[in-house]
Amino acid sequence: MRYAAADSIVLVLDQLSTHSPAVLYQYLPAEETRRLSRRFEWVYTPKHVSWLNMAELEWSVLQRQCLGQRLASVDTVKAELLAWETDRNARSVRANWQFSMSVARDKLKRHYHVNE
Repeated sequence: MRYAAADSIVLVLDQLSTHSPAVLYQYLPAEETRRLSRRFEWVYTPKHVSWLNMAELEWSVLQRQCLGQRLASVDTVKAELLAWETDRNARSVRANWQFSMSVARDKLKRHYHVNE
């Protein structure tokens, strides 16, 4: 097992309430499920916020601004990441959502089912 020595494992889950410890009972024996459940910390992201989308945006920026170049060594990668992170945090960069809620709903309406 990859994290056998870990005291606890934090599971960060996007999509509030779609996963719970009960899902483990579907795939594992009850004793194993209870053992794992004591080690897992289930952390749910906010219901009306796409935490995962924000993380994906940040990874994209990191790739374009920092990692999209040849880096000679692991030490160079670490130094570049630290410099990028320090600058990004110092500037308190935030996500700049381009759509209002009504515009987003109009553009994404094909993804929503309407009960008629």
